[in-house]
Amino acid sequence: MNMSLNIETLNETHQPSEAESGTREVPLPTPTELRASLPVPAHVQGRIRQHREAIRRILNGEDSRTLVVIGPCSIHDEVAALEYGEKLKALADDVNDRFLIVMRTYLEKPRTTVGWKGLLYDPERTGAGNLNEGLLRSRRLLLNLSDMGLPLATEALSPFAMDYLGDLVSWTAIGARTTESQVHREMVSGLPMPTGFKNGTDGSIGVAINAMKSAAHPHHRFGVGSNGAPAMITTEGNPHTHLVLRGGRGITNYDAESVREAVSALSSAGVSASVMVDCSHDNAQKQSERQLVIAREVMAQKRTGNSHIVGLMLESFLEEGRQNDSDDLIYGCSLTDPCIGWKQTEELLRSL
Repeated sequence: MNMSLNIETLNETHQPSEAESGTREVPLPTPTELRASLPVPAHVQGRIRQHREAIRRILNGEDSRTLVVIGPCSIHDEVAALEYGEKLKALADDVNDRFLIVMRTYLEKPRTTVGWKGLLYDPERTGAGNLNEGLLRSRRLLLNLSDMGLPLATEALSPFAMDYLGDLVSWTAIGARTTESQVHREMVSGLPMPTGFKNGTDGSIGVAINAMKSAAHPHHRFGVGSNGAPAMITTEGNPHTHLVLRGGRGITNYDAESVREAVSALSSAGVSASVMVDCSHDNAQKQSERQLVIAREVMAQKRTGNSHIVGLMLESFLEEGRQNDSDDLIYGCSLTDPCIGWKQTEELLRSL
């Protein structure tokens, strides 16, 4: 792979300046420049197209397998992420007859107030931020994971980030905080991969239904052209969206009645009635081990005839739990939300 665009070159050619408002500006490469320097090999491009189509077939009911989006809450250590990816690929091949496994590669972390924003923004976790380094390291990581043959998932927090990295992603989530955002709905209408809209932070699904309707339509939006200049982007609409139930404000919505109510509301609104259940977040009350119980209950619903349940989302890493950022980090343990460990992950998926 061409690695000619390096951090030193970026730092030399993109020097910071002080804007009139007092904010600090650090120029970045254009998406075209970054993609050209770290291109996707032809065989990987073909595999990503196949992964996206396989996910669409599951969402459309043409493939009875269950879509499982699983991996770290957020990635802070590329070495640990690659080791996790190798283990997940081996497991994915073993259970391919029942599951299509997609690895969570979340490089941006939405914050309720402030905090570490993810590998993309602050790869060294110093608080200073370095998007030039974050873009390079993030794209290299996605390339290496894609080369293993893993389908990849991310949460599209910044529409600009998708211009740099979206060509390596097979499934995208829009989070509970941004499902109501017009900017994100317009972005999804132009994405080439299936996308899940999470229910609102209060647990309501109305905002997600409206988002799915909006994203299915063409839009004209602000964006960046291939030359890096501002441009009007015209999108065609993305018909491959679905609901992700993640609970909200202490309320869970993975039980059979909640799923039935969601399917009814989706059907009445004339949008896809395919549902993925996020076994983490408010559904798990921030208790990682509860994901195991939730996943089993949801799969039991599917086995008893609820064909609208198409997927599960789980937070999983090499080690169980979470840790605070320090100089003495536990390898393979989350810095953000608590995760189930690898042993639990493998036992769960094989038992399901």
